[in-house]
Amino acid sequence: MMSMTSKPSLARRCDGVTRRDMLRLGGLSAFGLGLADLFRLRATGADQKIRAKSCILLWLDGGPSHLETLDLKPDAPAEVRGPFQPIATNVAGIEISELLPQTARLCDKVAIIRSMTSPLGEHGLANRYLLSGYKPSPVLQYPNYGSVVTHLRNGGSVLPPYVSIPESRGSASGFLGSAHEPFETGGDPSKPEFRVKDLEFFPGVGEARIQRRREYLAEFDGVQSRLEAGAAPTDSAFDRAYRLVTSADAKSAFDLNAEPPEVRARYGPRMFGQSCLLARRLVERGVPFVDVQYTGWDTHEQLVRQLRDGYTGAKVGVGLVPTLDLGYAALIQDLSERGLLDETLVIAMGEFGRTPKLNTRGGRDHWPRVFSVMLAGGGVRGGQVIGSSDRVGESPHDNPVTPADLACTIYTLLGIDPTQNLHTADGRPVQINQGGMMIRM
Repeated sequence: MMSMTSKPSLARRCDGVTRRDMLRLGGLSAFGLGLADLFRLRATGADQKIRAKSCILLWLDGGPSHLETLDLKPDAPAEVRGPFQPIATNVAGIEISELLPQTARLCDKVAIIRSMTSPLGEHGLANRYLLSGYKPSPVLQYPNYGSVVTHLRNGGSVLPPYVSIPESRGSASGFLGSAHEPFETGGDPSKPEFRVKDLEFFPGVGEARIQRRREYLAEFDGVQSRLEAGAAPTDSAFDRAYRLVTSADAKSAFDLNAEPPEVRARYGPRMFGQSCLLARRLVERGVPFVDVQYTGWDTHEQLVRQLRDGYTGAKVGVGLVPTLDLGYAALIQDLSERGLLDETLVIAMGEFGRTPKLNTRGGRDHWPRVFSVMLAGGGVRGGQVIGSSDRVGESPHDNPVTPADLACTIYTLLGIDPTQNLHTADGRPVQINQGGMMIRM
């Protein structure tokens, strides 16, 4: 059994690491507004009905197969269509995998993009592209969505503005700097001994000792500010950490034991589902951005075992896709019942899809040319499919959507002008999004 202080081991990917028919600057048919109108309304605060206050990103690390989840091809040759069958959803004409029955019952709340496309098929590069909307560059590391959102929205709450469950993969903040890295929970929320790392005092260092250090730093800062006349007071990392570890409200936000047993059961007993529940508790308390890392989707072999059956050998139905189905559907339904879905954008995606043909090991390899993404809440109109792939799931058939287009759309739904500039440490202006267009919905 994992100790309370150890990190869960993240599943390894094969690299060893744990517009088309889009709207241009005229119309924004998803909302019936022009882009200029949208930002004019945003400036007056009149667009609150379409602005998401928070975002939950469910990151399916490794590249989930679109052909076994959201874009099945039942009429394709056997080596393409794979082992699973499509089922009807609660929206006429939309079918998804038989492994997603809970999600099928709430597709009226979900928009499925079936025409995502990227040229990058290596995990690290594709990951950075999908999480920022910028192709990776050797001269500048671009920040992820969470770091941009919290850079612009850090409202001074005792809770961290960007939380990663259980931990992030690599640097998220890019040129925005370490102050905008996510707070990592560590651990496995499904375990009885789950404790959030860095939320308790270091052994042997109690509150009284921390308070003495804080008073010393305050005195030091006071002397420094007098020497630097006119310098504005700063909210130091030490102060933020102090407020976090001494706040009963912060500790309660991460306490899943406060949830009724029937609610916890609804999300499922495994790590991903309980992480989704923790994400809901955090956005409910005003955290702007939460990402849930769900690893293991690099299915080069034994696809049926990984996606459907799982590795436990206990029974069919505990693999990657049934676990995703249970946690995702519970999250969307729970947010909806609590009146939070309209103000919470939920994104479920990985860095690319999988090859149209099954390989000789019973798996599929990397395939960025076309793959699928799910969006829900936060101003997204559910019950629709955006774009399509060709008859074998090899390329976009219509409405291709790039990571830059997706980024433009996500930022707009979150009330952030994608043409706004951020600045590097040396003052260089960098536009939040370049080359992206709002997705036609």
